[in-house]
Amino acid sequence: MELDPLLLSRIQFAFVVSFHAIFPVFTIGLASYIAVLEGLFYRTGRPVYLRLSQFWTKVFALVFGMGVVSGIVMSFQFGTNWSVFSYQAANFFGPVLSYEVVTAFFLEATFLGVLLFGRNKVPPGAHLFAACMVAVGTFISSFWILAANSWMQTPAGIEMVDGAVKITSWGEAIFNSSLPYRFAHMGLASFITGGFVVAGVSAWYLLRGRHRNSSLTALKMSLLMLAVATPLQLVVGDLHGLNTLEEQPIKVAAMEGHWETKQGAPLILFAIPDSDAEKNHFEIGIPYLGSLILTHSLDGEVQGLKSVPPEDRPPVGIVFWSFRLMVGLGVIFIAVALLGAVQVLRGRLEHSSRLLRIISWMIPLPFVAVLAGWFVTEIGRQPWIIYGIMRASEAVTPSLSGWMVLATLIGYVTVYAIVFTAGITYLRRVILAGPAPEPDEGETGSAHAKRPWSVVRDDNDEPLAEGRS
Repeated sequence: MELDPLLLSRIQFAFVVSFHAIFPVFTIGLASYIAVLEGLFYRTGRPVYLRLSQFWTKVFALVFGMGVVSGIVMSFQFGTNWSVFSYQAANFFGPVLSYEVVTAFFLEATFLGVLLFGRNKVPPGAHLFAACMVAVGTFISSFWILAANSWMQTPAGIEMVDGAVKITSWGEAIFNSSLPYRFAHMGLASFITGGFVVAGVSAWYLLRGRHRNSSLTALKMSLLMLAVATPLQLVVGDLHGLNTLEEQPIKVAAMEGHWETKQGAPLILFAIPDSDAEKNHFEIGIPYLGSLILTHSLDGEVQGLKSVPPEDRPPVGIVFWSFRLMVGLGVIFIAVALLGAVQVLRGRLEHSSRLLRIISWMIPLPFVAVLAGWFVTEIGRQPWIIYGIMRASEAVTPSLSGWMVLATLIGYVTVYAIVFTAGITYLRRVILAGPAPEPDEGETGSAHAKRPWSVVRDDNDEPLAEGRS
């Protein structure tokens, strides 16, 4: 039996990227939250911020480690499965990925050590600085990765010379037309993912009467942030969509399920796309709304899939439904965040058991939305690996056999399953243990010693950390 190395290589890379993507999208948002907690503790000396920072730093360290392990394999695949692409795009891809390691990974790794082990060993200001540098490092890392990915989506600043990429403008190549929208979209997705995980865990504690002060504080902070971030993501997503319509109209046609180029295109709510028949079955749509959203005009023209040959179209079904899954979850996020913020402002959040239960159920949904968004982005780009320049079929390693790819795919699935199971098991233990025990007295800085810097102590009179009184 002959196995297709191209298809299996795409499946293998999709599996590794999907597994890896859920970790950085969480740690980016969580690192910023930890930096905020450290800043609040530095400023106020309230033990609640210290307990939350210590707890979520444990979670961050574990998830960060899992992300590093899964990300290393992804880099190797460029050489093993996509050697033609790696060779021809090396003049751009190689430096950009090395910049990510030099400017971001080393920064994160260095200051993460201070954040984890430097409490009471470095001045409080230095510890706060370390937390901020870890947060900054996560964004620098995402910038370089998204710069590379965005260049593959909207290549610029290059010319092909003897079959290889030659850089004509580093500024145009790095800051290509889709990077600002992708970077903003991914940054907000990271805040939303981290926010809903923190909110969900905090709501779970409150439902069980555990860690009341810490959990209520974390939940209020998360919901107020989410009430801003989730509607903002809708705006950024619309801008990103308009850029995609300009740069990759066939991807948008697949997202929207439009086969014919037409003015006054409908917004298709439900359909079963049929690539063989080049039409939709059981289509339900709202007339003219598709053109209004995409072109901001009721009679705006929207390009259809049939405007290009079948071999230039992405797989329509998975792109169509992944897009709807992402948008549908986004609407749910907005509704829950706004409802939660209203309850915070009314002072009734702690007593809204039904809302707390809903928030606790939300923990996995942002990860699903992120993966759906990546499916739209990457599958919607097919059949191109560098949009309009190099097809995926031209980029795969020529000597690769299907059986070789299948064997490594099975190996990756096995190893990742072991790593994921071990990580989730330990993460479950950390979450079940929760933050440090809460003192019975009120949480204010007034109980600290009257020195510029005082020691915050737990219930057993053991020092937790130094904080400002």
